[in-house]
Amino acid sequence: MEHVPPPAEELALLDRELAQLDARRTHLLTRRAWLVSALQPQAPQAPNAPRWHTPPVGHGWAPGQPWSAAPRAVKPSGPPRSAQNVLLTLGGLLLTVAAVAFTLVSWGSMGIGGRSAVLALVTLAALAAPVVLLRRKLAATAEALAALALVLTLLDVYAIHAVAAPDTDGLTFTAVASAVLAALWAAYGLALGKLHLPLPTAVFFVQWPLLLGAWAAGAPAIVVGWALLVTAVVDGAIALWGKGLGVRVTAGIGLAVTGSAALLTGLGESLTADGPLGAVLPGTLLLTAAVAALAGAWRAPNGYAQVGGVLAGLAAVAAVGGVLRAAVPGTWHVPVYLLCGLALLSVVRAPLPRGAGRGVLAAAGAVVAGALLWAVPPVAAVLLGPVELVAEVWAGAPDGFRGALGESMRWSESAAAPVVLAVVAGLLGAAYRWWPSLVRVAAPLITPGTARGAAGAGALALGWGTLLLAAATLGVPYPVAVALETALVAGLLLVAVRGAERGAGVAGTAEGDGAGAEAAGGGRSAVAVTALVAAVGGAVSVGLLSLAAEAATYAVFGALVVLFAGAALRTRAVVEQAVFAVAAVVWGTVLTGCVARSLELAPHEAAPLLLVVPAVTVLLGARLRLHPVALPVELTGALGALVAVGLAVPDAPFLALVLALCGVLAAGAAVRPERRPAAGYVAAVLFVAATWVRLAASEVSTPEAYTLPVTVPALVVGVLRRRKDPGASSWTAYGPGLAATLLPSLAVAWTDPGWLRPLLLGVSALVITLLGAKYRLQALLLLGGAVLALDTLHELAPYVVQVAGALPRWLPPALAGLLLLAVGATYEQRLRDARRLKDLLGGMR
Repeated sequence: MEHVPPPAEELALLDRELAQLDARRTHLLTRRAWLVSALQPQAPQAPNAPRWHTPPVGHGWAPGQPWSAAPRAVKPSGPPRSAQNVLLTLGGLLLTVAAVAFTLVSWGSMGIGGRSAVLALVTLAALAAPVVLLRRKLAATAEALAALALVLTLLDVYAIHAVAAPDTDGLTFTAVASAVLAALWAAYGLALGKLHLPLPTAVFFVQWPLLLGAWAAGAPAIVVGWALLVTAVVDGAIALWGKGLGVRVTAGIGLAVTGSAALLTGLGESLTADGPLGAVLPGTLLLTAAVAALAGAWRAPNGYAQVGGVLAGLAAVAAVGGVLRAAVPGTWHVPVYLLCGLALLSVVRAPLPRGAGRGVLAAAGAVVAGALLWAVPPVAAVLLGPVELVAEVWAGAPDGFRGALGESMRWSESAAAPVVLAVVAGLLGAAYRWWPSLVRVAAPLITPGTARGAAGAGALALGWGTLLLAAATLGVPYPVAVALETALVAGLLLVAVRGAERGAGVAGTAEGDGAGAEAAGGGRSAVAVTALVAAVGGAVSVGLLSLAAEAATYAVFGALVVLFAGAALRTRAVVEQAVFAVAAVVWGTVLTGCVARSLELAPHEAAPLLLVVPAVTVLLGARLRLHPVALPVELTGALGALVAVGLAVPDAPFLALVLALCGVLAAGAAVRPERRPAAGYVAAVLFVAATWVRLAASEVSTPEAYTLPVTVPALVVGVLRRRKDPGASSWTAYGPGLAATLLPSLAVAWTDPGWLRPLLLGVSALVITLLGAKYRLQALLLLGGAVLALDTLHELAPYVVQVAGALPRWLPPALAGLLLLAVGATYEQRLRDARRLKDLLGGMR
């Protein structure tokens, strides 16, 4: 029997249970708060700061323990260091402003003694205060007062000049004051080694005494250069052996500025010297700078050592080359500097550190590159100069090579350019020939890697440019120039063919030979590619050059066809073979154009003759079939056919003839299965276009009389084709036949003022469209629908224009906006409709 307590007793029991639950909940919440605070990252505390009192594991606070008994983290008592720095900076700034205001505003209200005494006392106090502050380990405050002392010393200098020595020259006084301040702050910084500001300040003041002193004395530019150089040497010494990062950075900046100014001053004086004796003093300055830079590079880290080596090499070239330059005519100045730069290559035998030696070699490379930049533009003028002959084809052979190139170049000023190219080409050729020996000699300084191919390619290109430029500079006769350029093209083709063969041979044995074979093949490949590019460029140049005389044109382009065709037959590399074959097709097309000009044919009369080369390419493609070269050759022939079509455009009958002949060529290519998908459609389009053009040229007003006899048999053939092959496309079966009538009729209907032709065309197009929709034939549906839409547009166009003119101007934009809003609101549905239509059309045949 269950005991049921009275209501009063049961209520007291429930109250006690609820109180226990509340106490337990409070205990759990308190424990949770402590755990959260204990898991959070805590800031570092001072050694004597209060720490957490972690309760024993397994114990907590009593249920009735107050919330204040929960442990709390002790926050650091001092302000953060960043706030301290801000306060110190603001304090020093305010003191500086006060000192400046006192000097500029209140200075005149005091006597000379009072002024001097106040400034002296304040400056001495500012200089002495950091000593006391450093003893108390207040370094930030000491730095702030040191900055104030720096400003005060500058004010002292200003005060001394304004009161004690007002008649002294400003530059001279500033030079002396800079030297005194440099010595003062250097001594002060060395005495108080913990301050970071005094020594960089001393380095800054060191930059000015010699420069300002030379300027104040009215010294010549060469003396100013020496002053800058001495200052740069001092900066370099400080940058190498200075104490502290700030000192070295300040000295490095000063070294860059003063050293650059000294080098530019010496270079300017060397370039403007009247003779060798006048260039000796600037040369001495530059040579001293080179020695100093090399000495610094000897002890500097690797990166700075390379920079020092570059500066030393360039300064030495400028020094020696400046003296030699003044002794030779102006045309030969660049070769002189080039020879001096090449002399730097002897550094590979010098016992220099790796960084410094590499810097000197980089300087030699910079000199060579600068000389090539000077010598290459005349070569470009030789190659591109014959472009002017295009406007006057076969005007007659010029007096010489220069006459064919025009008078834009001053060839007498470029007499030394072939020498520069020849020297560099010979150097690169020697490096390519004796590459293993070069690698052994230069191994202590550089890692040549696989640069042999670049050396060989550079030697080949520069040698080719040397011969061309030498012929132009010497002014050889026109026939000699044409023969020379043609022979150079032949030589370049020979190099390209041999390089391609060697590259193919190395590729075949690369697995057995490893990295060595790969490197060798890479070198030969670079030379072969350079020869290939140069051969094509040279062929274009000599082809343009030959346009001056008819006999030269036939000789050159005939030779180019033979050379490039022979190269294509000789090589086995696919890329080179394709380039050679395409170039031969291009030269053959030009040659046929020359034949047409010799026959004095008009451009439209010459168009059928230009189709000879495309016909040859079609036959050649049938011979090559799936060979990789077949497609580039046929495409190049197609471009020639396109040129023929462009020439025939002014005369409609010839245009129809050319289009028909092109259609025959496309049909001949379509006989081959691999060309049938593309060439078949092209042939159909060309035949239809030829028919239209022929009808238009004959002023036929009823083209249906000519097109329907073609359309009916074509449609019958299409029906038979579909019965035999139900999977055949409707475009193949019915497209050509329908297009043969619909499109010409549509073209005539747009210019026909009557109503009968558009009506009959619209009805026919409607019937064709419905048949296409019923039998799911894509060609009938799209072709009939397009013709129906265009025919309807033509008939409704006058009424549309009339209605549009009667409408207010704001209505079309409003309608367009509504249409866009409607499409946007139903975008997803329209997208689904478009996809459904696409799937529907795609499912048709």
